[in-house]
Amino acid sequence: MEAACRGAQQAGGLTVGILPGTDPDDGNTYLSLALPTGLGQARNAVVIQASEAVIAIGGGHGTLSEIGHALKGGKPLLGLSTWQASRGGPGESEIAIAQTAEEAVEQTLKAVRQRRSQRERHAG
Repeated sequence: MEAACRGAQQAGGLTVGILPGTDPDDGNTYLSLALPTGLGQARNAVVIQASEAVIAIGGGHGTLSEIGHALKGGKPLLGLSTWQASRGGPGESEIAIAQTAEEAVEQTLKAVRQRRSQRERHAG
């Protein structure tokens, strides 16, 4: 998370950490805003609900939890060296896979733009 926050800040972005504990100082130094929740791993549901899209990195059980919440919530989901979730036949995954961090960000931003465009069309 620290590397993602560092990159986002270097690109001029705002970084928000939804922290599992109660101490805002537990967040990394690249957070623009630290939100301590005291929820432990239950904060994964809050993280996903607050997100427009999800990039799952790595293979810990917390990541798997976030993947499950993203799939259930219909959020655009992209994986980088992470779990695979398949439905249907071989090669049909519910998680789009990227090979590099740059590709993950590019594909995720594209998915977010598409979702926003669809919402605007349905709202108008």
